[in-house]
Amino acid sequence: MPIKVVVAPQIDFSGLRRELGLPGGFPAAVLSEAEESARVTPLPGVDRTGVEFVTLDPASSLDLDQAVHLSRRAGGGYRVRYAIADVAAYVRSGGVLEAESWARGQTVYLPDGRIPLHPPVLSEGAVSLLPEGERAAVVWTIDLDGDGETVAVEVERARVRSRAKLDYVTVQRQIGAGTVPEPLALLPEIGTLLARRAAERGAVNLPLPSQEVERDGDGWRLVLRAPLPVEEHNAQISLLTGMAAARIMLAGGIGLLRTMPAPKPEAVRTLRAAAGPLGVTWPAGASVGEVVASVDPSGPRGAAFLDQAADLLRGAAYTAFGADTPSAPGSGAGARPEAGDGGSRGGQGGAGVPAETGHGGVGAPYAHVTAPLRRLADRYATEICLALYAGRTVPDWAMEALPRLPKAMSSTDRVASAADRGAIDLAEAVLLEGRVGEVFEAAVLDRDEPSGKRPAGGTIALDDPAVRAKCLGDLPLGSRIDVRLTAADPASRTIRFERA
Repeated sequence: MPIKVVVAPQIDFSGLRRELGLPGGFPAAVLSEAEESARVTPLPGVDRTGVEFVTLDPASSLDLDQAVHLSRRAGGGYRVRYAIADVAAYVRSGGVLEAESWARGQTVYLPDGRIPLHPPVLSEGAVSLLPEGERAAVVWTIDLDGDGETVAVEVERARVRSRAKLDYVTVQRQIGAGTVPEPLALLPEIGTLLARRAAERGAVNLPLPSQEVERDGDGWRLVLRAPLPVEEHNAQISLLTGMAAARIMLAGGIGLLRTMPAPKPEAVRTLRAAAGPLGVTWPAGASVGEVVASVDPSGPRGAAFLDQAADLLRGAAYTAFGADTPSAPGSGAGARPEAGDGGSRGGQGGAGVPAETGHGGVGAPYAHVTAPLRRLADRYATEICLALYAGRTVPDWAMEALPRLPKAMSSTDRVASAADRGAIDLAEAVLLEGRVGEVFEAAVLDRDEPSGKRPAGGTIALDDPAVRAKCLGDLPLGSRIDVRLTAADPASRTIRFERA
């Protein structure tokens, strides 16, 4: 939901593309293989087309990885069915399409267009879960009890058919009116329940508004956007599935996790010390996640507290394990996870499991398996889950890739982050280029103590336009101050402020 919108003139993002070495179109051989794969790949024999799946994404999205169906279970609790586009069925091991996906790593988003991981004939056509016909999918069925605890998990390849392409804005409006389509009617209820369980286990979810650059007629606009509640609910379904995948891989002793160190005690103490001066109540016994969830990010002091809390979530990485065992099979009955959503935190999932398997932001072991059209790692982690769950040998192509994936994903994550930050920096500099010397109202989000040659300063967020930047001067944390723009250079994508 937009909080503030600022229109900027024409912006050329081609220089950023060149600087980051982002690829253009796909080579002819890759397109040819993708087109052939789209024509000849058979659908799975297991038929789940009777399940009324729907997709939920931004309205303009065509690369639809996920479709969902939610229902109540007889006797209490819920059933979550989550269909994920079966990319692995269409990407042949050893082919040029696979090689190109490794070169790209993930879909990179820029305001003037996406740099997709896979050719559109697949990512926006044959593999995307569009409501145009039957599609190949990996279907997760996760049963929850009335408290939101996982009691059973199944995963299988199946053919599915989405009934509708829904978008966040429309569904949020339908939630308010009580007219949500049946497959999604339980989303607010289940999402809220899962979020509450997440806070109880120590998960930290930062509800910070995001800066986005969007096309606006012949120019661009810089938007500060807060996530809609339905987006948060939908994210809980993906997190639920990622935790189920992690448990399967830990039980089987083979896999790829998304890990992050738990917040360090000294960092939590520092945040707790900042809470009082910023007007944030920290009840006795409350976890970091519970306190963060209670903070309103719209005010300067709440925004400053959440900016401080972001320092707790550092060090995200991919952790592979069990890759030293060639073609390791699952156990005879399949690597079925135990009930509960906490999972193993290390050393209990089989030979080769690393000591640290948790994700500090999720509060449990977690894996990326729900966005294979847009992220390379998901294809391999999903294949491992399918094999382990069914008690089959993990395919050689997945095992051989496992040791290389953490480095490959780290590299592509850096590029994607640089593209996102670079686009915003450029838009900010273009927007403010003609306003050097003007004074703006701002909130102080972070404070840098002077040391050595570094002067006092910190990070500010302007009230209008929606800009976040560094500023020199004595900046009381969480305060509102006036700042003066001293430089705005689109060529270097930099802006500078000082306290007025």
